[in-house]
Amino acid sequence: MGVGMQITYLGFAGSARIEAEAGAQLVRLERFREYLSGCHLAVEAIRNGPFHGKPAGLLYDARLDLITRTNDLIAVEHCLNEDPGIALRAAFDAAERRLEQTLRRQRS
Repeated sequence: MGVGMQITYLGFAGSARIEAEAGAQLVRLERFREYLSGCHLAVEAIRNGPFHGKPAGLLYDARLDLITRTNDLIAVEHCLNEDPGIALRAAFDAAERRLEQTLRRQRS
């Protein structure tokens, strides 16, 4: 049984491109399937005012909550970027690091 994922979009309707990227990134967590039962991904569009001479625009905040097989929740750090794909990849990078650390501690 694989790792399931629920996606929530905040501040925008989402897109097929973001869902495809999220699905591709979820594959990276499959190696933790004996430990994880699922994850919740939230992608939020945040209006960004002018900053250091750059015009106003959007930032995307991607964050993951991982659910273990024992129903514990592991919150992963927020990842911000102007490109939602980069924010997603960074969130899954952080999730992998967090899971590796957690499992290393449990084995010690």
